[in-house]
Amino acid sequence: DSVLMQEVAFAYEILISEDCSTDGTREIVAEYYHQFPQKIHLLLSGQNIRSNAVVARGIKAAKGEYIALLDGDDYWTSPHKLQKQADFLDNHPECSMCFHNARVFYEDSSKPPWNWTPTQQKEFSTLEDIWLGNFIATCSTMFRNGLFGEVPKWYDALFPITDWPLHILNTERGKIGYINEVMGAYRHHSGGLYSPYSHREKLQKTLQFYRQMNVNLNYKYDYLIKIAIAKYFFEWAEEYLRRGDLASAKYCFRHCFTGKPVNKFISLRKLVKTGLKLYFPRFVTL
Repeated sequence: DSVLMQEVAFAYEILISEDCSTDGTREIVAEYYHQFPQKIHLLLSGQNIRSNAVVARGIKAAKGEYIALLDGDDYWTSPHKLQKQADFLDNHPECSMCFHNARVFYEDSSKPPWNWTPTQQKEFSTLEDIWLGNFIATCSTMFRNGLFGEVPKWYDALFPITDWPLHILNTERGKIGYINEVMGAYRHHSGGLYSPYSHREKLQKTLQFYRQMNVNLNYKYDYLIKIAIAKYFFEWAEEYLRRGDLASAKYCFRHCFTGKPVNKFISLRKLVKTGLKLYFPRFVTL
């Protein structure tokens, strides 16, 4: 419904790439298709393949100038979302894509809602920024169609990380623009792609993602990726240290050294101090 409610000055198509879900999703999308056959196009899997190929086929089938992404669990909250993003890209040819803020909701109400994008988010971001972490909610994404040609075959195997590699491919060809407005909602629930994984497993998957992307892009960004790995694990080491979870903090601190641990984000002094806190706390004045 949040897609159909969009008020735009242009025609748009709705491509639903459905992965043979067992939660009733297929029946729901089939019902919508029968109501709006001229607007909705279904791309269906014969079985649940749990692969980024489901996303890739949707991108391949898209005919429009711009592509907006929306996971099945999320929704848009503004009827002007598509128009505002299309206008932004029209007015900023230097940008390959743009995004907006999104509200995060917990289905079980275990945590209060919060905004995905922090208040200090800058209007324009670069390739370096997106390598350092994915700060974009999937439901907020719009990018130019065809900038990087066909979706690479290696993209399929990066599941369940779906949108981050697309952002990297797009940002090789232009900046990321930001619209400071909440126009979408992300629903956090037990059935999400990442929900079955422990936080340790999520950390490991992020490391695997960085390493695989380094190979996929022929080590073109090796130096930047190593900085990103070190920064990612160092920040988590400090966070776990604050929580008092020394085992997880040490795990992250060790993995910091799989990257480039001394860089413009982490000074040698800061690295040594955190190491002392973890392994020789009696020698550190807190």
